[in-house]
Amino acid sequence: MSLAAESPSPSPSSSSGSDDFAALLDSELELASAVDSASPDDPSTSLTGSDDEEDDDDDVVVEVEAVEQSSTKRRKVEVQHQDRGTTIRPDEDAIEGSSQNAQIKICPPHPGFFGGLCFRCGKRQDEEDVPGVAFGYVHKGLRLGTSEMDRLRGSDMKNLLRERKLILILDLDHTLINSTKLHDISAAENNLGIQTAASKDNPNGSLFTLEGMQMLTKLRPFVRKFLKEASTMFEMYIYTMGDKAYAIEIAKLLDPRNVYFDSKVISNSDCTQRHQKGLDMVLGAESVAVILDDTEYVWQKHKENLILMERYHYFASSCRQFGFSVKSLSESMQDERGIDGALATILDVLKRIHTIFFDSAVETALSSRDVRQVIKGVRQEVLQGCKLVFSRVFPSKSIPQDQFIWKMAEQLGASCCTDLDSTITHVVTVDLGTDKSRWAVANDKFLVHPRWIEASNFRWHRQPEEDFPVKVRKKEKDKENDVAAATTSKENDVAAANTGKEIDVAAATTGKENDVAASAATAGPTDS
Repeated sequence: MSLAAESPSPSPSSSSGSDDFAALLDSELELASAVDSASPDDPSTSLTGSDDEEDDDDDVVVEVEAVEQSSTKRRKVEVQHQDRGTTIRPDEDAIEGSSQNAQIKICPPHPGFFGGLCFRCGKRQDEEDVPGVAFGYVHKGLRLGTSEMDRLRGSDMKNLLRERKLILILDLDHTLINSTKLHDISAAENNLGIQTAASKDNPNGSLFTLEGMQMLTKLRPFVRKFLKEASTMFEMYIYTMGDKAYAIEIAKLLDPRNVYFDSKVISNSDCTQRHQKGLDMVLGAESVAVILDDTEYVWQKHKENLILMERYHYFASSCRQFGFSVKSLSESMQDERGIDGALATILDVLKRIHTIFFDSAVETALSSRDVRQVIKGVRQEVLQGCKLVFSRVFPSKSIPQDQFIWKMAEQLGASCCTDLDSTITHVVTVDLGTDKSRWAVANDKFLVHPRWIEASNFRWHRQPEEDFPVKVRKKEKDKENDVAAATTSKENDVAAANTGKEIDVAAATTGKENDVAASAATAGPTDS
């Protein structure tokens, strides 16, 4: 069963269609009741085929939409008979010829609740029925139990694979967009007239004012083409730690015609664990889910599904938030390049993952394949064949194998070690003065900054080593300058001392000669 709210706007919290939704559920329940009351041996009443035929049968799809049906389809009277363990719920206006009292078995565990009522047996939800997950973003008041979620995910997976699609979960802030509060706009941004440049009327613009929230939002370059092309390969969700109202407004900017996300907009109020995102909120199998997010920490249980995005910092407040003391893109009147920027790069990666997953040459059945293994394999090709040794990159007395950058390099397919040998291809360091750095220069090995690994990770491609040189650090440069200055000063002092000594000797010699001449002049002629 697919439960999806369809409306002109992507607002998932609207409850205007609750009565119609309940009526549709009741229609399904009547069908389920007929199946339950039919003889299992009667082939004329069977609605399920053998396992071999299961893939050929279409699943029953219940859409949450605005429909005009008589309210008489709702069961409004509930009478429980404790001794018989059944619930009798007569319709107010029964169709002529039908039974006034329909017996439906109570169904603990209940598959789920809508508006506080089990949508199979009609029992009102009580304290014992709390387990399950609330899917308020699908429709307000909807809660599903574990077994029903598993059933829906299995059904959704069959439909997706039939359409050759996977699931893509997209973060918003720093991944697809960058936002700032109006009061956080810098003086430089104000002087450049950034608020005036923002538009709420131009659907093709990239800078927007969210007046009700006193915010500016900048769409990341290439985002529209990214969504359009990704939608042909993936069923897409928005999943943000932002508020519901904010998430809906951004969804309208990204998807003004409501063709990409529909009601699949998940916000912080939907999360089942504080400060964490989870695939338990997604009605799709983990084995076909790919996540794009700039923050790894929030996906503690699903790191294998995650593609880590390079953060998009457009506004000055975003740079300040992450400790960058540089001019922002907005202050520099620049932006990411679209055609070969972060989203364009990741779109190519997604295309490759999709192609590998649906490769017809693979003998494994589609339903048994796992996109997490595909992601792992593609990632390991990035630095395959590289053997790294690190020098003064990690804190002293730390275990190198536990360090983040070491683990990242291994995930990218590199081999990491602590000792030098002839098979080493790269020395990773921030210090040119170490023995390993000098060894790399002497043996014509690559000498790179740790950012080379990070850039390769974000770009999913080995980056040119010459773009990440190890520079002389300021303290070392100052020390070299001090040594040079001291040497020059000492040489000058010696030269000055020698020059002074020569002057003193010359002066002494000249003085002696003058004394001798003066003495001879005063002696006078000798008597004969």
